[in-house]
Amino acid sequence: MNAKITVISGGVGAARMLSGLMAVVEQAELTAIVNVGDDLELHGLRICPDLDTITYTLAGEINPETGWGLRGESWQAMESVKRYGGISWFGLGDRDLGTHLYRTQRSSEGATLSEITAEITAAWGLGLRLLPVTEDRLRTMVTLADGSEEAGEEISFQEYFVKHRHSVAVSSVRFEGAPSAIAGPGVLEAIETAERVVIAPSNPIVSIDPVLAVGGVREAIEARREDVVAVSPIVAGSALKGPADRLLKELGHEPSVVGVAKIYAPLASVLVIDEADQDRVDEIEAEGIRAVVTETIMSTPEIAAALARTVLDA
Repeated sequence: MNAKITVISGGVGAARMLSGLMAVVEQAELTAIVNVGDDLELHGLRICPDLDTITYTLAGEINPETGWGLRGESWQAMESVKRYGGISWFGLGDRDLGTHLYRTQRSSEGATLSEITAEITAAWGLGLRLLPVTEDRLRTMVTLADGSEEAGEEISFQEYFVKHRHSVAVSSVRFEGAPSAIAGPGVLEAIETAERVVIAPSNPIVSIDPVLAVGGVREAIEARREDVVAVSPIVAGSALKGPADRLLKELGHEPSVVGVAKIYAPLASVLVIDEADQDRVDEIEAEGIRAVVTETIMSTPEIAAALARTVLDA
């Protein structure tokens, strides 16, 4: 199929959605606008987890044991860091380190993140475009809720997600840098010119919201609402991976496909939901967004491709 498709993307869920789309759309017609709120600087390196997870997944090189990083990893560098008493809660495999070393080197030479990302995806033989949502600094920060030893403390997303294994409750989320961040090169054009805009089944709070917080992005998607299809990351009241269901509840949203519908109704005309939530269709459509029911758990490449076809036909 030749159709210009733009996908609003987090990490793992978006990577699987993009894998399905690549099976039915020419790669050159496919653009992903990717969250950079999870990015961090560590060991002097510039690390972009969502961009890398998508790249490694689409290249067929994601580490199947961890769901992040590269397959066939060794960990000698991190063992040395531990020996010296350095920061070791965020694991970086030896192969993965090469990506961060290259990104940091090119950044020091004055290359933009968009340029560097294009170089990395080309090196992995990928033909789609991965666009960082902004070139400006954007960081997702979470405030820990009462009940934890660090209640009231604001920490970075990666500290919450990796160091604390997202096991602590959250009272608020803030996107540091968002008020002054502007959309990166090609981002608004990719939304405005797409035949279909897809909101991937990523965490609405910490994967999609940081993208929407960048200047002009939410407005551009709202202007295309009739051509926007969202895929629910919640199935039968639970997230397939990560803390999306708990974050929704902790921040005052219903942790269900109906809660997702309320969040996405201003942005999308269609919400694709799993067969397990068939009985919630009327409630979803009462929020002003049409529901399409199909199998959404992308456990095989065939299911991912079938989901992609449904999204494009919705």
